[in-house]
Amino acid sequence: MSTEHNPSGAPPPAYETRDANPANLVKFCIGLALTLVVSWAGMWWLMGYFGRVQQLGPAATPFGKLEEKQLPPLPRIQVEPVRDLDEVRGQQNDLVNKPGWVDRTRGVVRIPVSMAMDLILQRGGLPARQSSEGAGSPASQPPAKSKSKQGRGAP
Repeated sequence: MSTEHNPSGAPPPAYETRDANPANLVKFCIGLALTLVVSWAGMWWLMGYFGRVQQLGPAATPFGKLEEKQLPPLPRIQVEPVRDLDEVRGQQNDLVNKPGWVDRTRGVVRIPVSMAMDLILQRGGLPARQSSEGAGSPASQPPAKSKSKQGRGAP
C-alpha cells in the first residue's frame, strides 16, 4: 500500500522525485566552479607578488649547482656503458691487431697476433723448453708427432 496521496490520478513517475533537486545541483556546480576560479586567481596573484617581493637564497639541494660542471666523487656511475665498452674494445683491438712501439729506446715493438703466428710458422715452431730435471723427463723431450686420420682400431 502506498502512503502518498495522488490527487491528479496520473501514474507516478518512474524515478525518485524527493532525493535530488536538479536546480540545487546546478547551483552547487556553479558555486564550486566559481570557488575554484577565485582560488586559482588568488594563488596566481600571490605567487606573482612573492616573486617580486622576496628574493630566493641559495639552492636547498646540491642539484642547484649543476651549471658549474662539478664532477661527483669517485666511484662515478657510467652514463653510457655501451659506448664506454665499445671504446675499451676498440683500444684492445688496436693493441692486438696493429703494430706499435712498446719501448722505443730499447727497440721493443708490438706486432699483430696474426703476424706473430706467421713468423713462428716460418721459423719452424717454438723452441723446446729447457728444464732443470734430467734428460729423461717429459719436459725435455720433444713432443710426439701425432698421426692424423688414424682409425679407431689403430695403435
